[in-house]
Amino acid sequence: MGSKNSSGMLKKEYLGRTIVSICGILIIVLTLIITIFLIVKGSGTFTTYHHSIGEFLFSDNWSPSDVSGKGGGGVGARIYILGSLMTCGLALLIALPFSLAAAIFIAEISPEIGSKYLQPAIEIFVGIPSVVYGWIGLRVLVPFIRDKFHAPMGGYSVLAAGIVLAIMIFPTITTLSADALRALPDSYRLASYGLGASRWQVIYTVLVPAAKNGILSGVILGLSRAFGETLAVAMVIGKTRVLPKGILYPTNNLTAAIAADMGNTANGSEYNLALWSMALLLLIISLVCIVLIHVILRNKKEKDD
Repeated sequence: MGSKNSSGMLKKEYLGRTIVSICGILIIVLTLIITIFLIVKGSGTFTTYHHSIGEFLFSDNWSPSDVSGKGGGGVGARIYILGSLMTCGLALLIALPFSLAAAIFIAEISPEIGSKYLQPAIEIFVGIPSVVYGWIGLRVLVPFIRDKFHAPMGGYSVLAAGIVLAIMIFPTITTLSADALRALPDSYRLASYGLGASRWQVIYTVLVPAAKNGILSGVILGLSRAFGETLAVAMVIGKTRVLPKGILYPTNNLTAAIAADMGNTANGSEYNLALWSMALLLLIISLVCIVLIHVILRNKKEKDD
């Protein structure tokens, strides 16, 4: 009887392991297929229409042809690239102080209230669709910027896009930062208090520096989401193909340009392939963020060992 039960448990274990392995392999294969597809489509700008990478990255001349097989237009995406960098950088500057403050409150100031009430409330923001953020930004934030700062274009601006993105990446940075602080051994706190440090000295000089790898991982993941966000940003950024004179001016970014124009271009045209090149650039940015996270975590593990 015992051997039958153990045999049945082994079969279930092998079945579960096989299913998990198949799912893992399918995810890897799907990722490789998407990557290869984007490389093939995105490289068409340079192989089919013979544009240079320098022109694509550093030129402002965006006038690609939408006739399949006909080239000769400009594919300079610098405005879109700078628009993405500006909005994501501003979002990080806005979100990071609030995220660190919330993480410190959750993990160190009031762990019971923070873990029971604040962190679940913050995590709810992750599940809100991006169109909701965009709609609130469109109806509330854009008019506020227009009226209070007298921004041109009715408040559509880099600032509006940055604030919306900051709200969207705030839960990611906060949660990972709080987890990093909680993961620190109590010996750090006890030793610091034993030396006469105050609570804020312990947090500022010991805990936050010790948890910097986890906090940095949260920052990178938040930035990765910010770079890939489309709809919410497109609704408030103004979608104007100009270099902004400041954060109160409108511009455009990579994801908004792809979402707005991809469905209106001829397949295989210079315009279409230039948009695929933008998508490839976003994939490269995401892969770089993932690699950085793995490097940070590996270094942390080696230090702990």
